[in-house]
Amino acid sequence: MTDAPLAARRSTLRTHHGDTFDDPYEWMRAKDSAEVIAHLEAENAHTDDETAHLADLRERLFEEIKSRVQETDLSVPTRRGDWWYYSRTEEGAQYGIHCRAAAEHDDWTPPRLEAGVPVPGEVVLLDGNVEAEGHEFFSLGAFDTSDDATKLLWSTDFEGDELYTVHVRDLVSGETLDDEIPNTGGAFFTPDGTGVLYTTRDEAWRPDTLWLHRLGTPVADDVQLFHEPDEKFWLGAGITRSRRYLVIGVGSSITSEEYLVDLTGDLTATPRLVWPRREGVEYSIDHAVVDGEDRLFILHNDGALDFELVSVAASDPQGERRRVVAHEAGRRLLGMDAFRDFATVEYRSEGLERVGLLDYTTNTVDEIPFDEPLYSAGVSGNPEWHSPFLRLGYTSFVTPGTVYDLDLSNRELVLRKQVTVLGGYDPDEYGQRREWATASDGVRVPISLVWKRSFGEPGAGARPVHLYGYGSYEHSIDPGFSVARLSELDRGVIFAVAHVRGGGEMGRQWYEDGKLLSKRNTFTDFVSCGEHLVATGVTTPSRLVAEGGSAGGLLMGAVANLAPELFAGILAGVPFVDALTTILDPSLPLTVIEWDEWGDPLHDADVYEYMKSYSPYENVRDGVQYPRILAVTSLNDTRVLYVEPAKWVARLREAGASDVLLKCEMVAGHGGVSGRYNSWRERAFELAWMLDTLGLAEA
Repeated sequence: MTDAPLAARRSTLRTHHGDTFDDPYEWMRAKDSAEVIAHLEAENAHTDDETAHLADLRERLFEEIKSRVQETDLSVPTRRGDWWYYSRTEEGAQYGIHCRAAAEHDDWTPPRLEAGVPVPGEVVLLDGNVEAEGHEFFSLGAFDTSDDATKLLWSTDFEGDELYTVHVRDLVSGETLDDEIPNTGGAFFTPDGTGVLYTTRDEAWRPDTLWLHRLGTPVADDVQLFHEPDEKFWLGAGITRSRRYLVIGVGSSITSEEYLVDLTGDLTATPRLVWPRREGVEYSIDHAVVDGEDRLFILHNDGALDFELVSVAASDPQGERRRVVAHEAGRRLLGMDAFRDFATVEYRSEGLERVGLLDYTTNTVDEIPFDEPLYSAGVSGNPEWHSPFLRLGYTSFVTPGTVYDLDLSNRELVLRKQVTVLGGYDPDEYGQRREWATASDGVRVPISLVWKRSFGEPGAGARPVHLYGYGSYEHSIDPGFSVARLSELDRGVIFAVAHVRGGGEMGRQWYEDGKLLSKRNTFTDFVSCGEHLVATGVTTPSRLVAEGGSAGGLLMGAVANLAPELFAGILAGVPFVDALTTILDPSLPLTVIEWDEWGDPLHDADVYEYMKSYSPYENVRDGVQYPRILAVTSLNDTRVLYVEPAKWVARLREAGASDVLLKCEMVAGHGGVSGRYNSWRERAFELAWMLDTLGLAEA
């Protein structure tokens, strides 16, 4: 075994609001420094050495994951225009292959594609494996075909920094055009297919400008259609399903504003404001034609905490509002998709995602029922304005990903495909349920559990538990199936999700109570969930491992300081553990945008003091017996910089933590390595570490 790398201490003073903090490891921020790279490589070497005994287990786990996946497979085709679009994978290939086949004019039933069987008339649009050749990392960003189906647009990232280069191909001649647009975010064709609309970012990695590129012209001549100067707002754009309007949206975490360009006119015309921005008011829009009138449907929270849906005349969006779906406390409206004859409304009630059909005439919403007590369902893959079917995605902790088409003529669900799990998977062998922990302030916090029944019900004897959490940005951790998770469950591990405040599981108030100056609720909720599992006999601290990533990595760092004795191990992925340093620096990527989530410690002394009280790096405690910790990061991550976990690990070691590891991918971004086999190996590495921590390395 090698000794853990000990980083040099170098004083860097940071003074705000009369408080001076001496940061001994800030020098690691110099990404281009040979010394920093050498330190990260030393950390990787130490991690490799400390986990070498798990090599066989990692390989077994990788093979288990691979053996359960149907490696040669196809997606359910989606109709757009006169073509069925789908993707497929091939055994041994890292990336997907994107294809299409001609559709019969009146046939809306997707063709049943069989793995390994050639598809008649298949046209390969893009092979991700070809694109990735010669690159250690590959990410496909934008992917679009023109409305007339004669051109393909796609964008690529080979670094992991989420700056994409747009490419265009003529699908008639097969020629790749000279139109190459670097450093983009989102991108899509104009409706006539003669141009590309795309966004670019500012120096803080904030999408701030929308451009129009006319095919065949120099990128230098591209036309700026819209620019958002406010550093707290980001920009996005898209075209309504009706193909009538270009929608330009700008938003912060708590405020939004949208603009329209009528596509029957000049695309470069000045965008028309829908509702002027007001601090704390969020809204989103869609377009439909109701009784011959162009209407905008607006989902908003103006005086409606959990949102309501109204419609306005497209010709006068700031005029009379007609209520369509009224606000109902505890029923969080999430989204609305307009089609020619109806709309869908997605909402969250009692902690579960739900989908309803909206009748334009009566404004009634009929929920689409599903049988399981815990599940996730949503509208997915419906590009056409009019179709006899509505495509839905469905999953649960025990049900693999499933694609349904709702037959709109009789409201029956038609099963199109369920992900095949090889090896004789039987969902009846696994159980799922919800429990409730009591937080320190008396609030009931939901916990989802999934387990293999042959090991007994949770609570019938202490079992190893893998407890996952996130709790930020109103992001909910909804029930979902995982092939890799089966390797845990089949070894007797109970997987649990702590649905802590800061997420959106229980409505908007659940989010509000876990952000800004209430952020500590996120951390104490997670601790309460762990304590509940111990108190009810589900597990013991020596058999409890916690995991979270990104903002969930902040959660991991915070609970390590709050309750180190509660956990045997903590896995922190791309962890936001140096939160105060980052949020104090507006020059860093996305910092100003984040002030709505965490507060502005640069200008507000109360926020500074509050963040300093929980930021994991500043609150590492000397002489405390920390659990085993594995931090995983990526050198090219632009969302949570590698320096945060690097500094955190150095500080933990300085404080005496004896089993702390850092794994840094040297060619990857926020999402980790690219390619499905690489991702499986990465997850096998993490699972092996967790199983070893739980005493199951030999299982």
